Amino acid sequence: MATVDKDINEVSKKITKVKRIVKKRVEELEYKDLEETSVTEDVYWKDLEFSHPEKTVRLGTLFSGIGAIEHAFQRLGLKHNIVFAGDIEPNCKKSYFANYDIKEEDWFDDIRDFDARKYKGQVDLIVGGAPCQAFSMVGHRLGFEDARGTLFFEFARVVKETKPKVFLFENVRGLLNHDKGRTWHVMHDIFEELGYDVKFRVLNSRDYGIPQHRERVYCLGFKKKTNFLYPAPIELEYKMYDFLEDYIDSKYFLKEKGVKFVTSHKNREKSYTQINGDIQLCQKRNQQFNWHGDFVYHPQALDEIPDEKFDEFIFDVREVEEKYYLSEKVAKYVLAGGTKNFKTSTETDLDVARPLLQSMHKMHRAGVDNYVTHKGRIRKLTPRECLRLMGFKDSFKIVVSDTAMYQQAGNSIVVDVLIALLKQMDITKYGV
Repeated sequence: MATVDKDINEVSKKITKVKRIVKKRVEELEYKDLEETSVTEDVYWKDLEFSHPEKTVRLGTLFSGIGAIEHAFQRLGLKHNIVFAGDIEPNCKKSYFANYDIKEEDWFDDIRDFDARKYKGQVDLIVGGAPCQAFSMVGHRLGFEDARGTLFFEFARVVKETKPKVFLFENVRGLLNHDKGRTWHVMHDIFEELGYDVKFRVLNSRDYGIPQHRERVYCLGFKKKTNFLYPAPIELEYKMYDFLEDYIDSKYFLKEKGVKFVTSHKNREKSYTQINGDIQLCQKRNQQFNWHGDFVYHPQALDEIPDEKFDEFIFDVREVEEKYYLSEKVAKYVLAGGTKNFKTSTETDLDVARPLLQSMHKMHRAGVDNYVTHKGRIRKLTPRECLRLMGFKDSFKIVVSDTAMYQQAGNSIVVDVLIALLKQMDITKYGV
């Protein structure tokens, strides 16, 4: 907590100057109605094809964390080059370097010391979510009075110095109504003054394929005028249960080749198989060898390395370690309904997860965090499950402690929302 307080109350000439500028700008604001950009009513974003898959997108990230946009490019199989990235948290650097290709000289630790002018004209897309605690509903809500809130200006500075074709700024939805909307008004004006066509909208990850309630502002800036509309929500096909690691070993579970065949769209169209059918297909003596006939879906993680040719979530399987199960004493705490003055939900095993928090390693009450039951016991989510609920496939290497991984997952951007945005804007148009 001491570190957080230090961040909030940090004083420097630069921060004092920024606060003075913000105060002056707020006083001079000319009111205008800032309406969220609409969603498209045209083509379903999942069906969109990239126009220039042969092009390489040059990517720069700020407050990079564990690289959500980088993982989105990996999942989409798009050509990309990481021009620069950085994060002040040392453990983020460990995770980042274990999962992405970047040169040491292109990594920075503190954005306040990062001179981006040498990258001018060398970046197509810049992505970053400045620390959100300053504007979060569960934070101090100090905005620009919080030293972390002033880091927005560092994001704007890097955009000014590098002049990317597109930028994406992500933050909590509370940003829009902070200080009666004046905080966002200042930010929006600054982006426009930098010469960008600004679009913004609050998106919930549960509307883009991930069973987690997580609302965030996604602000896009385009160097050239555009008629961009945000991707339309899709029906949620999965529950949180589908992302869990619990596993029952059985010779009757399909292995990777069988799973791919049975769940593929091509197979469904030809009706070779059915899953959880009401009426059984014609029984075949060789169905166990050629995967034709009837199958039952068991709601557990399946033994398969992710393959983005199929849009189903297929994960590695593993037993859940004992350390993730709660002791009787801790279980009683997290399931307590609260006190006379503070009431909280005791619901576990949700279909759609509560927002993942960077502090979930501390194990809050059930109404704040996510807990699941298995074989009559209650447990917290594992770091791998938290990554899955942020859209990271099991190919993502975990190289830090559980505590660090919980924090990194909770601070990240949901990968699947980024994928929807990249497809909707056809990011390859901006490549080289």
